[in-house]
Amino acid sequence: MSITIGIPRSLYYYKFYPLWNTFFEELGAKVVVSDHTSKYILDQGVKSCVDEACLPVKIFHGHVLNLKDRVDCLFIPRFTSISKNEYICPKFGGLPDVVRNTLSGLPAVIDTEVNLRKSGKNALLAAYDAGKHFCADKRHIRKAFDKAVMCYRQYKKQLMDGKLPGDIFDKKAPKSKAHGAKPLNIAVIGHEYNLYDRYVNMNLLQKLKSSVANIITVDMLSEELINEKTRQLPKRMFWNFGRRAVGAALHLLERKDIDGVIFIMSFGCGVDSFVCDLVERRIRRESMIPFLVLTIDEHSGEAGMDTRLEAFIDMIRWRCSCENNLPAYG
Repeated sequence: MSITIGIPRSLYYYKFYPLWNTFFEELGAKVVVSDHTSKYILDQGVKSCVDEACLPVKIFHGHVLNLKDRVDCLFIPRFTSISKNEYICPKFGGLPDVVRNTLSGLPAVIDTEVNLRKSGKNALLAAYDAGKHFCADKRHIRKAFDKAVMCYRQYKKQLMDGKLPGDIFDKKAPKSKAHGAKPLNIAVIGHEYNLYDRYVNMNLLQKLKSSVANIITVDMLSEELINEKTRQLPKRMFWNFGRRAVGAALHLLERKDIDGVIFIMSFGCGVDSFVCDLVERRIRRESMIPFLVLTIDEHSGEAGMDTRLEAFIDMIRWRCSCENNLPAYG
């Protein structure tokens, strides 16, 4: 009988799930994913997690609770770095320990460290460490990893082509936009777990599509383009997400077809507090592109989010039609 391994539908699920799913299935494991984020999962996570944690980490705890009685083991990798000479949020590095010491009755936890700061070749070492729980043959593990990487590259290409993770995972065809108003090009910047979790962001992307907007995300831009733009900074960006977000913003500044930029962030996120401010200052100083910051936490109300979003879209349309794309003050 195959081993069932649980993968929480949170944090880096939206970035790496195709890789993880293929890898474990190739090794003979049965992959079980937690349910979609809901009010119950959020409430369970908030009750069980420390108050000082950010919303995504609290939600992650809720997804672990959703899985713990349905699987033989949980996959909670210890992320340190996913790119050379860069780090990610330190909460990711301590996540397996926080979960173990917060939740009781957990099955075995596979907490393989992923640290690519010095070399991308360390990804294979992480694969060997995770794969040994299911297979003793390193050649078979390597073969499974190679196939997983191939699936991951195909997934990234689909994102660059404009598809969203939810549509890819659920194998849904993107909904066609309503006819009528001219489509707006709206760039949405944010961590994957805020951007693609429909419950967390209160279905932000679908609401933008319903407003007849074309969505541009960081995942739709090439790494080469992002890296080219980040070289304009006076010093190297410390975080992986920070580099990608700032590089995308600098690219958007040069495009003539962007009607607005939305930055979605979690309250209390240390990385976002710096990156969002840097992006906003750059956009406001060097362009007249409308910019909106949406901050979410467990108390966020959908009515308030809808009001701000509708006002932002209406302002852009009114500005384009009545002010010749000039701000009211100038």
